[in-house]
Amino acid sequence: MADEPVLTRPRGGLRRFLPTVPSRAETALLPQRINDAIRKQQDDSERLIGWIQLLVVITFGTLYALTPKTFASAATFAPVPYALAAYFGFTVLRLVLAYRGRLADWLLSLSVVIDMTLLLGLIWSFHLQYQQPPSFYLKAPTLLYVFIFIALRALRFEARFVIMSGLVAAVGWGFMIGYVVVAEPGNPMITRSYVTYLTSNSILLGAEFDKIISIVTVTLILALAIWRARRLLVRAVAAGAAQRDLARFFAPEIAARITAAEQQVKAGEGELRDAAILTVDIRGFTRLAQRLPPNDVIALLAEYQARIVPIIARHGGSVDKFLGDGILATFGVALPGDSYAADALRAADAVIAEGMAWAEQRRAAGQEPLAIAASATTGRIVFGAVGDAERLEYTVIGDAVNLAAKLDKHSKVEHARGLTTAATHALAIAQGYTPPHERPVRAARAVEGVATPVDIVVLAES
Repeated sequence: MADEPVLTRPRGGLRRFLPTVPSRAETALLPQRINDAIRKQQDDSERLIGWIQLLVVITFGTLYALTPKTFASAATFAPVPYALAAYFGFTVLRLVLAYRGRLADWLLSLSVVIDMTLLLGLIWSFHLQYQQPPSFYLKAPTLLYVFIFIALRALRFEARFVIMSGLVAAVGWGFMIGYVVVAEPGNPMITRSYVTYLTSNSILLGAEFDKIISIVTVTLILALAIWRARRLLVRAVAAGAAQRDLARFFAPEIAARITAAEQQVKAGEGELRDAAILTVDIRGFTRLAQRLPPNDVIALLAEYQARIVPIIARHGGSVDKFLGDGILATFGVALPGDSYAADALRAADAVIAEGMAWAEQRRAAGQEPLAIAASATTGRIVFGAVGDAERLEYTVIGDAVNLAAKLDKHSKVEHARGLTTAATHALAIAQGYTPPHERPVRAARAVEGVATPVDIVVLAES
């Protein structure tokens, strides 16, 4: 479809994480990591094919051993055990190679040819075993096994091997028909009577060509089905990779929301939520960053975020964005619930405790200790996508977001590692939160940037 973007085409914002596969589904256009994932699926399928082939040959061998023989006991040529033994050996070798590494295309092609050659060779030998004219083997129902071999190649999700298998079978059967015609020049045994064909060793060329047409038709239908299924496989692998990428850039809940959306995410669509906002940052980080080499700054941020983000996630929060050393997280937004305030304060307590433990570890290692501060608020917020058609991001907007940022700055005035509003603290308790100790309300505090005084609660002193 012409309106579907190619995976390697650069996109902005959320859209670059939600690619679709073009109608031709050429894997050469896909990122290498997605191609690798597809090949891994194919490698797994190749091992499955090997096990099925092994099961088939064991089943055939068992049936042959148990079934009473209908050929004369004086027959000196019995090819079935040799053919089954050869096929068993080749199948085991191929299965071992499949587990040792990826099978090369030439080996897969050779496998297709050997599969069909052994089967058709076995059928051809029947007229020798049963001491009949060559036309005898054309009546063998063993030809039906051709369709099993063709269907096995479909497990790899590559139409070319299905087509190759079908073509080898069709061409091979054509040669076998030709052999019957020329094997006895004076007695070609060709008939035009369907009854004679069914009741003797005579051959009806139309019936034999019907077999070839059936082989080719089944092959083409399977190849078409595989081609369509492969497109779905590529889409599924690409979508899975895209969702994993989204989870690295967005909270898992946001990533799931984006990928599960029935319609494309658009800017300007928002939802109201009663939620909690948590802000976290490092005290004095800007001054520290000016003294450190760039790599050390990024390494410090990475360590800090690796400590804090899992705590937020563990308490049901979603990271909305990173702003330098600042982290803005939401509770009850992507996944609405009735414990958002309690979850936010539990997360704040855990973040503050982790910050104090980190500071002690740095002090013990002879490094400058860092102080982590956290502030939480609750209220009605707007949640949705903002941006334009090429660059989107989910965000939260509302007084609770602004107040959380202002409380974060105000925590220095209160000599606190964490602040929340009295209303948020009371709501969290009503939702099941248990404070670790008594926390008196500091009433009517003047917070810079807030028009009216705010009743606050100190979560932890500096």
